[in-house]
Amino acid sequence: MKTRIPAAVAAAVLAGGIVASAPAFAGARPCEEVLKELRAAKTTAKPDAATLKKVDELEVKGVERCNADDDKRADGFFADALKLLGK
Repeated sequence: MKTRIPAAVAAAVLAGGIVASAPAFAGARPCEEVLKELRAAKTTAKPDAATLKKVDELEVKGVERCNADDDKRADGFFADALKLLGK
C-alpha cells in the first residue's frame, strides 16, 4: 500500500524549500564586481600607509577566496577593505 501525499502539502513543502533558500542568494554579487569596486576606491582614497597595508592584505585574501569560488567570504574581505577606505 502506497502512502500518497496530498498535492497541496507537497506544493507547500516545495514552496517552503524554495523560499527558505532564496535569502542565501538574495543580493549576492559576484566577487569580481566587488573587487572592481574595491580597486576603484583604492585609486581615489588617500589612506595612510598602515591602512593601505591592511587593505592590500584583505584584497589578497579576498582574491584567494574569489578564485576558490567562495564569493561570500571574498565579498566579506572586500567589504572590510572598503570600510577601511571609508566607502
